[in-house]
Amino acid sequence: VQLQASGGGLVQTGESARLSCSASQNTFNPYGMGWFRQSRGKEREYVAGIWWRSGTVYYDDSVKGRFTISKDNVENMLYLEMNAVKPEDTGIYYCAARLNNGNFRAVSEWPYWGQGTLVTVSS
Repeated sequence: VQLQASGGGLVQTGESARLSCSASQNTFNPYGMGWFRQSRGKEREYVAGIWWRSGTVYYDDSVKGRFTISKDNVENMLYLEMNAVKPEDTGIYYCAARLNNGNFRAVSEWPYWGQGTLVTVSS
């Protein structure tokens, strides 16, 4: 399966942005999907995840209450609504998919990745 992330760009502090991720495979049926980000000089980190069937969501504490992850099972789309963004939210955002349960935070457990989309939050 191929994942394609989009929606990044330059955002002012306190404003909003929306990221999208499309999956190319019509029979796509992951266990979960998620968003990660990587800032300059830092390792890729978990942002949010969603179980594909139940819709259960999980957020990193750094974005809880500001970001919302959602999905469209019919269109095989994943979204990340980013509100009240901060300069520390700047980074390349990647969508990812997995086929089984486990540690959602562990980058190594996600086999499918999109190419990333850059979000820059200006102060």
